[in-house]
Amino acid sequence: MWLNKLTQLMKLSILLVLSILLISCEAVTYYSQAVRGQLALNLGRENIQQLLEDKNLSHNLREKFIEVNKIREFAEIELGLPIGGNYATYVDLGREYVVWNVFAAPEFSTEPMNWCYPIAGCVSYRGYFSESSAMRFAEKLRGKGLDVYVAGISAYSTLGWFDDSVLNTVVDRSSDQLASLIFHELAHQVIYIPGDTDFNESFATAVEREGLRRWLQAEGQDNNLGVGEENLKRHKQFVELIISYRDQFDSLYEKDIADHLKREKKADIQASLRKEFSIMENKWEDYGRYDAWFSGDLNNAQLSTVVSYNTLVPFFTKILDESDDITMFYAEVEKLAELEEAERRERVKVN
Repeated sequence: MWLNKLTQLMKLSILLVLSILLISCEAVTYYSQAVRGQLALNLGRENIQQLLEDKNLSHNLREKFIEVNKIREFAEIELGLPIGGNYATYVDLGREYVVWNVFAAPEFSTEPMNWCYPIAGCVSYRGYFSESSAMRFAEKLRGKGLDVYVAGISAYSTLGWFDDSVLNTVVDRSSDQLASLIFHELAHQVIYIPGDTDFNESFATAVEREGLRRWLQAEGQDNNLGVGEENLKRHKQFVELIISYRDQFDSLYEKDIADHLKREKKADIQASLRKEFSIMENKWEDYGRYDAWFSGDLNNAQLSTVVSYNTLVPFFTKILDESDDITMFYAEVEKLAELEEAERRERVKVN
């Protein structure tokens, strides 16, 4: 155990040294908090199998850990996902979220800002293990006139750099939600292109959806499969709505008109988006999954979070449907991942 923790500490130290060598003093402060946060998470791990042997373990956690073990086995055998030591440990962070991600975009553009990291490459967010730190950074960006959105994140992938743990931030989720999370995060360890958020997240979402479909069938939860398909249909409607309004914002921002007129029309489009969603939601019979999302500003930064995770999902789903098995699917996507960026982006365009 101590050897494993020493290895983790060495990896974190390497990340910090890389940060010091490659970036500014301000960024070193940011990376330092990231290293401290990841170190605290790693050192707080408890082996799930050992916890299951503890007679004092609560009934709820026992049931959840048994479920996680079943999901891990399914992910490895049926989906070919790299389990290793992932989700074999548990960490109680004592807070609602593991990190808070800050997203930003120009006032008159739906293209998100990117931040670049030594391993993950360039991504459209900056993550903090402290909510107050995330809020301070968000205010700094707002002071520069940017659209900003802050989201609490319940889990993330370390891309195989460390074994990911089950966290208290997700352990109370239902069986299907836990399965979706694990399938999605493990997919990042199959294929991940540093700097291509749309590709990475859409691929992981496609794997997540296929994995959940197979999981529910294997568990004999045909009724939940129907519910899942209905929820997926609603999510598709939500995504299509956001993308259509993203296009309206883009058209507005391209116009050669005064900034104050753009702001007025931008507010009008945001109000129209809320109204159209309300009409859509009224047909969903008390399905309030997106209510919290619509309580935000609906600014450019917030819109970008939906697009990144869903833009290319139809493309990957088509490849999956045409593949004989999921291993062939991974192989086809891997071929795309090996292409030069310009060629890859041309190949994955959604018609």
